[in-house]
Amino acid sequence: MDRVMGLYSGAVRGIEASAAGLLPLAARGVFAAVLLFYFWTSALTKLGPGVAGVFLPSDGAYIQIFPKTTEAFGYDFSQFGVFHWAVVAAGTWAEFILPLLIVVGLFTRLAACGMIGFVIVQSVVDVMGHGVGGDTLGAAFDSASGALIWDQRLLWVFLLLVLVVKGGGALALDRGLAHVWGARSQRA
Repeated sequence: MDRVMGLYSGAVRGIEASAAGLLPLAARGVFAAVLLFYFWTSALTKLGPGVAGVFLPSDGAYIQIFPKTTEAFGYDFSQFGVFHWAVVAAGTWAEFILPLLIVVGLFTRLAACGMIGFVIVQSVVDVMGHGVGGDTLGAAFDSASGALIWDQRLLWVFLLLVLVVKGGGALALDRGLAHVWGARSQRA
């Protein structure tokens, strides 16, 4: 029995040693495979026409982010102010930039924190603004595992929390920057 426990302990130590770099790398890979194009596709729907569309969001962007305000304004988009534009533009840019930062492993912890905030705001808008409820909303600790809000987004946030806690892991640009900054600080 001691031999079995020794083998087990050795295997666990090996897994733990490699997990420091591989777990965050795997988390970034899963994020890329499952969520990168989800967020980019969503962001593309918010861009206005042409190159200036990055700064002039589409009408659909306002409908998605401010559904009740859009209704209250009678779909007259000229009534939206600078605040509304800033929220829509920042949300659109965040949907492009934060996922990219996570995938390449640059400022990973900060980008993952930003994405957690984004997912929370997205969920609140879905529930409060778009009236998502019932089976789509779901509930934690129930027998159904596929609800859009509670189940899926709880998993998304957990995946992002791994990156907040562990960083970008192996093959992250963060590691390269850390080496560059470390070398510079040692020379100074």
